Amino acid sequence: MSGFTLDWYVKLSQNEQLITAAWNSLYVAACATALTLIIGVPAAMALDQIHFPGKGILRKFILLPIALSGIITDISMLTMFRLFGVNLSLETVIVGHAKALLAVVVTQVFARLQRLPKSYSEASNGLGASGLQTFFLVTLPNIRSAVIGAGLLSFTLSFDEIPVTFFLTGRGNTLPMYIWSTLRRGLTPEINAVGALIVAASAILILVSVLLLRDDVNAHQWA
Repeated sequence: MSGFTLDWYVKLSQNEQLITAAWNSLYVAACATALTLIIGVPAAMALDQIHFPGKGILRKFILLPIALSGIITDISMLTMFRLFGVNLSLETVIVGHAKALLAVVVTQVFARLQRLPKSYSEASNGLGASGLQTFFLVTLPNIRSAVIGAGLLSFTLSFDEIPVTFFLTGRGNTLPMYIWSTLRRGLTPEINAVGALIVAASAILILVSVLLLRDDVNAHQWA
């Protein structure tokens, strides 16, 4: 290294392929995180509150993507999409990421629900609150830290995911795939600049999550 310069960051802003790949990654990560939370939080609540036959099997099935090799599950999803005639695109990548991240959300939220006293929801129901009122006014505020943590972790994992994207992407390219294809031709200062921005963005996300979780802990202490 002979000195310091910001020229490579200027060149990043002029690289249309990289900018498009970055927006694609943000789109995939945001949608996959939202989809995972929409499915994972109710699934965790069902596992915690409802007793039904096959409950233990369902819990193991949710953890299956973590236990199995990623290549096996990715090829299986690719085969499924081909079987149903679904064209590969960023949307198929979103489904693949959500499948892989569902276990993260369910396990974290379920663990938090296990520590939540059942008397809270029972008292809410006894006072005449509906199921939705109990969820939004009682349950959700008490599991907020787990939901935020699971969401941030899911977003980070989805943003950096390569194997699932490699098998399920169509013409759209994500930032990790762009970096990987560029590294095959050699390391350039432009890639170093991208890496620095990713590290900075990750640090900001961690700082925001810590502040939010600290506020959540303080709220529980005052309660």
